[in-house]
Amino acid sequence: MGDLKNFFSPKIIAVIGASNEEGKVGNVLMEKLKTFKGRIVPINPKHDYVLGKKTYASVLKCPWKIDLAIIAIPAQIAVSALEECGKKGIKNAIVITAGFSEAGNKELEDKLVETAEKHNIKILGPNCFGIVNPYNNFDCTFSNSTPKKGSTAFISQSGALWSYVSDFETTSISGFVSLGNQAMLTFSDFIEYFNNDEKTKRIVLYIERLKNGKKFVEICRKSKKPIIVIKAGKTKKGTEATVSHTGSLATDFEIYKGAFKQAKVKVLDSLAEAFGLKKENIKIKEKEVKIIGNAGGAIALLTDTLTEKGIKVQSKDLLGTALAKDYENEIKKSEGNAKILVVLTPQKMSQPEEVAKILNKNHIAVFLGDKSMKKAEKIFKDREIKYYTKCC
Repeated sequence: MGDLKNFFSPKIIAVIGASNEEGKVGNVLMEKLKTFKGRIVPINPKHDYVLGKKTYASVLKCPWKIDLAIIAIPAQIAVSALEECGKKGIKNAIVITAGFSEAGNKELEDKLVETAEKHNIKILGPNCFGIVNPYNNFDCTFSNSTPKKGSTAFISQSGALWSYVSDFETTSISGFVSLGNQAMLTFSDFIEYFNNDEKTKRIVLYIERLKNGKKFVEICRKSKKPIIVIKAGKTKKGTEATVSHTGSLATDFEIYKGAFKQAKVKVLDSLAEAFGLKKENIKIKEKEVKIIGNAGGAIALLTDTLTEKGIKVQSKDLLGTALAKDYENEIKKSEGNAKILVVLTPQKMSQPEEVAKILNKNHIAVFLGDKSMKKAEKIFKDREIKYYTKCC
């Protein structure tokens, strides 16, 4: 897919869907980009200014040459926004917006790709969590924390798992990228990019599904840097959990094992191991569990772990925007049928303390992270609730 430099080191970024409204994705992005060393151009026809920055009705009205567009508007209008990007001559876009193939709307995703190809635009996503480059203060994700500069690159199909690993003081990275649905850019493209990045010394991958296994094997075999893989969908139930997440119905795990062997990558069981955290082993006596959480990737990994122990698993992904009331409603609906395991990762919209207050001794809490989970941990200790922070 050519040079990806402007995804990590853009000088001018357009945020399409920038907003003054707290809690909106476009507002979270603007807040996260406050420390970015380049220029931020908010795009929204309803505002003259967003967070004090002059705002344009469309990228076509903006006088600047834009290196990267970040699209955070509803799926139905994302295609027309990308069309305007094409007319403006923008060649790189991150489509944060969900509601494409992962929601059964493959036709709209095809239209997005068709528009991108017509204008020679490279798109990351859709349904993705963004990118982080700590070397120029570029973070367009919804995680609570941005780690310090380091030498590990992390390429993931789950943004929520990034929220988890980035919440530990010990985590340091050279870059992070969330692939989402991989409509255009895939693992192979970013493995190539990080192979040529002098700050990167090793590459960690969280994989649900590969789009082009043959190309992946070729790129990994050529890699000058060690590659570590964590794979979700080892079991049938784990595979089912990945479908609602990124629309990725994974192939039989045995096929992946063969591909990883050919690719000469190292396969680990958890991100905790990959990032030097001491992995906790979940202990559950019950034979049936219902997982409720805001992190599709974590739900898929936990489903694999529990299924391999012979536990029957159901799951409900509340998505990254889930608030305490969403957890409360789902817990009430699920009470009494199976042991409830509540998963939470620290995203900007998350409410760890409020969700912790809903739980009792009959629940198991999997609150993945460190800095953002301190108040929740105190509640668990006071109420004698079993909890885990590093089990994925």
